[in-house]
Amino acid sequence: MSNEIEMHGKCLCGTVSVKAKVAEPEVATCHCNMCRKWTGGVMFVLDCNNQVAFTGEDSISIFNSSEWAERGFCSKCGTPLFYRLKETKQHFIPSALFDNETPLHFSHQLFIEEKPAFYAFANKTHNMTGAELFAQFSEEGQSD
Repeated sequence: MSNEIEMHGKCLCGTVSVKAKVAEPEVATCHCNMCRKWTGGVMFVLDCNNQVAFTGEDSISIFNSSEWAERGFCSKCGTPLFYRLKETKQHFIPSALFDNETPLHFSHQLFIEEKPAFYAFANKTHNMTGAELFAQFSEEGQSD
């Protein structure tokens, strides 16, 4: 795609670097219990599909969080690096990992039914439940 934006970033200690291409600089949040436990709060991510390259891969640890997905983190500093779908290798990279050179747009919230009541975002976003998200992935898989 010619409209793709290349983004660069690294973990907290700098051991792992990432270069990724995004079609749209749209940020999603995930409010699911796993993402909140993993990050200590809401997870803000960019969908980087499978156009991702890492350096320092020896320091990436993988946690198999479900039958369909895994989470990668730096084994030196613990920085969350990605949520990745096993079948398609689609990467969702935390937006804070990237340098702040590209203006980002907060576009949607996932697992909205698991969002705790003690916070709310003022941004107008598209909100999806976990069931709606899984249905969307099922529909996309059937169109292949």
